[in-house]
Amino acid sequence: HETWKADIIGRLTGVLIEKKPPLVLLDVQGVGYEVNVPMSTFYTLPGNDEKVTLHTYLVVREDAHLLYGFVTETERQAFRQLVKISGVGARTALAVLSGLSVTDLYQAVVDQDSKQIIKIPGIGKKTAERLLLELRDKLNSDMISVNNQISSSKVNNDVLNALLSLGYNEREASWVTKQLSVDVTVSEGIRQALKLLSKEK
Repeated sequence: HETWKADIIGRLTGVLIEKKPPLVLLDVQGVGYEVNVPMSTFYTLPGNDEKVTLHTYLVVREDAHLLYGFVTETERQAFRQLVKISGVGARTALAVLSGLSVTDLYQAVVDQDSKQIIKIPGIGKKTAERLLLELRDKLNSDMISVNNQISSSKVNNDVLNALLSLGYNEREASWVTKQLSVDVTVSEGIRQALKLLSKEK
């Protein structure tokens, strides 16, 4: 039996001592915390002996207290939603976030695309369909807003890189991407950016 405690040990800042996926060992003022992390977080961690902050989630079981850590609050929110689904435990939730970014997960939910979920090891068709159905019901305006912010950031980054490859300097590219509409696509963003830059010249 597992009890989920979101309000206990919500964040840890310490020195990274050891990395053995999915576990990392964090030294917080002399206390070593073992934290389970998804691969999406693992790949962004600094090297050993470097300082790091993880957003954490505590599971209290009869035989253990288990910490789960995430580099972003968005990942932790997604994890919290996943473990509330019947039949989806912490291990499966970690697998989902290791196989899909939060943006891709939310997009799969919006599209009800079970193919993306079935690709994740250990998840069958029935579990994938239940996960998509229940997450769709749990998606609230805050989560959709977060997803839009992530998508917007990715689009702006793609537009920025495209402008740099076209020969514009970083100052010009950074300025113009900030002028783009929130819901713009990459191709439309590049078109708008070039139009704005031509006016500046």
